Amino acid sequence: MGRVSASRKERVFSRDEIEALIAEGRHIVIVNGKVLKCDAWLQYHPGGEISIRHFLGRDATDEVKGFHSPETLEYMTKYQIGTIEGRWTGFVPPIQGGKFRTREQIQYETAELDVLDKVNDSSDQSSEPSPVSSPELHSTLRNRGGIDPVSSATSISSVDLEDMDSDRMGTIDARTGKVFEIDALQYPPIDPEVQEDIIRKYRQLFERLKSEGLFECNYWAYGVETIRYSFLFSMAMLSIHWGWYSLAGVFIGCFWQQLVFTAHDSAHIGITHNFQVDSLIAIFIADFLGGLSIGWWKRNHNVHHVVTNSPEHDPDIQHVPFFAVSPRFFGSLRSSYYGHVMKYDAVARVFVRYQDYLYYVVLCFGRFNLYRLSWQYLLGSQPPRKGPARWHRWLEIAGHVFFWIWYGYGIIYKSIPTNSGRFAFFMVSHIVTSPLHLQITLSHFAMSTEELGVGESFPQKMLRTTMDVDCPQWLDFFHGGLQFQAIHHLYPRMPRHNLRQAQKLVQQFCEEVNVPYALFGFVDGNKAVLGRLGEVGRQAAILAKCQKTLARSDDFGMH
Repeated sequence: MGRVSASRKERVFSRDEIEALIAEGRHIVIVNGKVLKCDAWLQYHPGGEISIRHFLGRDATDEVKGFHSPETLEYMTKYQIGTIEGRWTGFVPPIQGGKFRTREQIQYETAELDVLDKVNDSSDQSSEPSPVSSPELHSTLRNRGGIDPVSSATSISSVDLEDMDSDRMGTIDARTGKVFEIDALQYPPIDPEVQEDIIRKYRQLFERLKSEGLFECNYWAYGVETIRYSFLFSMAMLSIHWGWYSLAGVFIGCFWQQLVFTAHDSAHIGITHNFQVDSLIAIFIADFLGGLSIGWWKRNHNVHHVVTNSPEHDPDIQHVPFFAVSPRFFGSLRSSYYGHVMKYDAVARVFVRYQDYLYYVVLCFGRFNLYRLSWQYLLGSQPPRKGPARWHRWLEIAGHVFFWIWYGYGIIYKSIPTNSGRFAFFMVSHIVTSPLHLQITLSHFAMSTEELGVGESFPQKMLRTTMDVDCPQWLDFFHGGLQFQAIHHLYPRMPRHNLRQAQKLVQQFCEEVNVPYALFGFVDGNKAVLGRLGEVGRQAAILAKCQKTLARSDDFGMH
């Protein structure tokens, strides 16, 4: 794609023009008042195309700035086709169900509105308005174009359960219908002036954090990390030499759990701040030493960061049939990330009813699912085929082969003489990593899954959907920075060893803008998650009872 001329970059686009471009299939994103056409970049984007699709028609300034280096931000101007003027009201992106009008539709409706305005201006009658000049019709035309003026106020929509008996569903609605209202009362209103003030102070905080050096990496801290990794791996090898295979599995599991924290940092380009160098570090750790695809993780994790805790869009909470953190999953939602319907089938109905009891058991087997997702990604069509990350896929595949050589062949097959010892080592090493899955789910499962509307600012949404875990500083090594998930979501490129120092400043920011900062102790956080899972499980039991009663009575709401 050639560079756009300076004169073309200065063109001012109207809202209708941007809507029409998106209706034609163009990928238009607003960043710093600039209109970017990202069509040519989709296939090059190292983090996948889905994260970009969630910003079509929206102002993505804070999200883009949070994820990218100044050099990348400058490179993005290559795709600039114009600018906007004034405050930008975002559209609901097509991937989230937004509807967009073509140029012809816009022209037709503009003509309709002109006629209606003339009719209303010339009419001096106080009688009931005619259908042609109805205010309701006028409002309908004004609200078209992909804007969703009213967010869903219930966790279970009437569409999802339209075939249910509304009277028998009343118990569930009574429990879930207040969720949106509670969120709306706890957090500042989705009002442009209020949200712009939050954004302004959030950006001021970013500059302060940067001036205090909190985006600079503490390399000495990684020196300590490396000593810890080496100790755990050495103890695993010694335990195998001594014939203590289960203990060796414990050390290898701890080795993997600790390694992931540095892989997470480097995948966010938070160590050297150089894309290729940090990517190589991440691939070496995740693929060669851990047997997991960092490319898959980036694609998944980037989407998680931009649509956090959205049941339809965030892959990190889409765990049906094992877990459902919202009753909305009862409606067999379609995942925009995976591209298929998450069926709430017979298996899901059993697991979800008892999910608070099965929570820790399922987490013990989480690593096996990561193997599946990694190979599905690497052997599929999702990895970038062009651009700076085009060669990462092949290096990752080599890394996976290397992993199973040293771990599967070198340790399990060659170093452990008995099948029972092999089985014990294999299972223990995988189960011991379960605290990592707990740490990841702990920060989100108990938090809001509601959509307050496209007008909600990025910092407010991150703070509403993410919790931090309080712990003494000496335990930071165990949590690996994941205990500061709210801060990490606000500033994803901040090195994790600086997150604790940033916490007080973030708390001050939250007090200034009146946005609650969710901070739980580790035990209380677990209780909150189990409470959410238990509540949704009870609602699943009510739904199952309703369905059973309806089936027995042959009453399907046709009365």
